[in-house]
This record gives sequence, C-alpha cells and structure tokens, in this order.
Amino acid sequence: MEKYTFESLAEWDREYVWHPFTQMRQYRREEPLIVERGEGSRLVDVQGRSYLDGVSSLWVTVHGHNHPRLNSAIKEQIDRVSHSTLLGLANVPSILLARKLVEITPPGLNKVFYSDAGATSVEIAIKMACQYWRQKDNGQHRDKTRFVSLGEAYHGDTVGSVSVGYSELFHTAYRPLLFESIKIPAPYCYRCPLGESAGSCRMECLAAAERVIAENADGIAALVVEPLVQGAAGMIVQPRGYLSGLAKACRRHNILLIADEVAVGFGRTGTLFACEQEGVCPDLLCTAKGLSGGYLPLAATLTTDEVYSAFLGEHREAKTFFHGHTYTGNPLGCAAALENIRLIEETGLVASVREKAAFLESGLERFSQLPHVGEVRQRGMMVGIELVKERAGREPYPRENSVGHRVTLEARRRGLITRPLGNVIVLMPILSMSMEELKQVLDIAYEAIRVVTEEASP
Repeated sequence: MEKYTFESLAEWDREYVWHPFTQMRQYRREEPLIVERGEGSRLVDVQGRSYLDGVSSLWVTVHGHNHPRLNSAIKEQIDRVSHSTLLGLANVPSILLARKLVEITPPGLNKVFYSDAGATSVEIAIKMACQYWRQKDNGQHRDKTRFVSLGEAYHGDTVGSVSVGYSELFHTAYRPLLFESIKIPAPYCYRCPLGESAGSCRMECLAAAERVIAENADGIAALVVEPLVQGAAGMIVQPRGYLSGLAKACRRHNILLIADEVAVGFGRTGTLFACEQEGVCPDLLCTAKGLSGGYLPLAATLTTDEVYSAFLGEHREAKTFFHGHTYTGNPLGCAAALENIRLIEETGLVASVREKAAFLESGLERFSQLPHVGEVRQRGMMVGIELVKERAGREPYPRENSVGHRVTLEARRRGLITRPLGNVIVLMPILSMSMEELKQVLDIAYEAIRVVTEEASP
C-alpha cells in the first residue's frame, strides 16, 4: 500500500477533493479530519484520535462500524459474485431482500424497485406516480401530473427530488432546472408559517394542506412527505395526527401518498418504519440510508400491486417503467441489508431505540436552560437543537456567524462528530450506542453549544 502522512493526505484532500454541501474556501482553511477506520460507535482518524459518531455517518449507521457479522456477509457474497445487472436478470440476494422488505414494511407494499441512494428512490417514486396515472384506465387520468410537498422539505439532490423539496438555501441555484410543485405549510411549530402558537393551535397547517389538496386534486399525482420528522429541514417534528391527516386527505381525493422514509426508517424514530406510528400505509415508500446498515449504497422504492399493475402490458404498448441504474440490486449491498435486518430482529434493536430515546429526552432537558437554545426537537433518536441569537424574539444567528459550524468544530475538539443544519445542531447517534456513549454525546454537545454561544453572544 502507498505510504502517506497526515500532511500529505491533507494536502491532496485540499487539492483534489470537492466535498458535498461544503464551502471549499472555508474548508481549505481548516485542518481536515481524515477517517482511517471505525470501531463500534467511534471513528478513528489517521492521527489516531477517536471520535464518537454523533450523526451515524450521515444518518446511516445502525449497528456500529466494522461489525463482524456485516463484514462477514459482504465477504461471503464477494466470494460468489460482487455484481450482476438486474436488467433482465436476477440475483439471489436481491430476491431474498425484496421478499424480506415486503414482509417488514407497512401492509400492501408488495413490489420492490432498487436503486442506490435516497434521492434516486424518491425520483423513482415520482416517475412511477406520474406514469401510473398516465397508464391507468386507458389514460383517463393523464392530467394528474403535479406533486404536493411540504415547505422546507428535502427529498434529495436529483432534479426531480429537488423539485418536490424546497429549501431557499439549497435549491435557489437550480430553480431554472426544476418543475413546479405545489407547496403546503411545514408543521414547523417553533416558527409557524401561519403565525400560530404551538400548543394553542388546532393544527391549522393540516387544515391548510387539506384545502390545497382539495382545490388541486384533479391535477395531483401524489403527495410526498417525510413521515413524522422533516430531517434536513432542521429536524422539524410533526404534531401527532398530522401524517395520518395527510394520508386521509390523499385517500379522499384519489391522490397517491409517497412516504420518504429514507432518514426516518429502520428504527430511527422508535418503530421500524415511521408510518407505523400513525397506522399509515402509503402507496409508495422510499428507503435507503439505514437499509444496508451504513455499509453500501443501496435504496429501494416499494409500491402496491395496484400501482405495479398499471405497468403491465405487451411490448407494443410501451407501458414498461423506463428507469434503471447500473448497480440496481447490487448483490453486495443486498447481502449487507439482509444481515442488517437479521441483526435488527435478533437484537431487539427497535425496542432498545425506544429506551434510548427516553434516555436522550431526559438528558436533553438541561439544553433548554442554555440562553441561546431556542428549541430542542426530538423523535426517537433524531434530535435537532435550534440555536438563536436572542431567545425572546427567536432571532436567528446571521449566516455569516457560522455558529452551527463553530459548534461542530468545538465538539470535534472534544471527541464528537456532528453536523449542523444552519443554526440547528443535529444529533443522530448510531442506534446501537450504549447508554454511557449516549451520555458522552450529550455532555460534549452541551459544552460545545455553551462555549460557542457564549463567545458568539457576549
């Protein structure tokens, strides 16, 4: 293996690598953290320093790094075949995983279409929904081509998934490329877009959504929603009953429901899939991130027999779903996912997440006493801590202050990796973390927030 030093790697990183969602001018001024290996809940850099992985390596790691059973599953599959196309062929792990996904997801989702990332799983769901209406009942519903999604939503970075999301910060640069979608107010109780006060409103955001759906129903193909929590929007936790209310509105107006479970699925919110908590069975469900346990790029879009049947026909009818990816149904990724699901079931992971979520909730109480913490939001093991310059008026820190980024650098110095969403500090611990490790995550995050906000707001 080529010999290298930290200094040479840092130089090459600055010179050759363009990092995602990263302002490279600022990044190049900072000392990089270069990961060399993982050990359970920790990542170790090339200089031998150990860090708790407080964001599950961008919300994907389930059982920890370097897990022996996941390692073995991949190694065993490598000895058989590492990849074969799913275009007109099949492979064993993709078949077994599809059967398992149908078994564990909400009832009615009986067909599985593979891809490689959360964004592509949503892109597929969008295209499926549009083509479904064009082909159903001999094209009688071909005008149903529009999509409804929440304000502040984020569903990935492909053009279609960006179109059904909305973040002024993320999406402005690409507006000329996007198709127009219909927006409903985000249930952002701390900063209610309708001017209501949390705790005293009657869920006006849901009533507003229902009106928009009713007014545009004839042209709507589907509504896209992250169930329970809007992750990249800043960990916006939806009021209880909001998701089921949206689902009922979709049924009432003959609109498909797309559940983007990319971030919230696989135990992250305290049930295997977030939809379960409100008894919602979507028409299409997107999953990725935790699907392979944080090992390999793998995603799946599940749908119903009703949707699938609209694509069945003779070749001359051109009803085929004309979409695919080179690594669709990759055997290594599917083998990792199968072992990941076995581990979830055998270890009782989802039940342990509920216990750990209660521990986190208790430990987060003291954060609200910090003068520059506006709100702490949590569902399961998804946490967002919104920092404000002035609490009484909920005044945000200016973007140029980079307070969120500074907090993550301070946490890193103390041995914790996390990542901000603007002024929101995100904690998404690895689901298998011990209580002691979770306590360390909370202690470090608390001190990092305290130190940086005191400096930023003397």
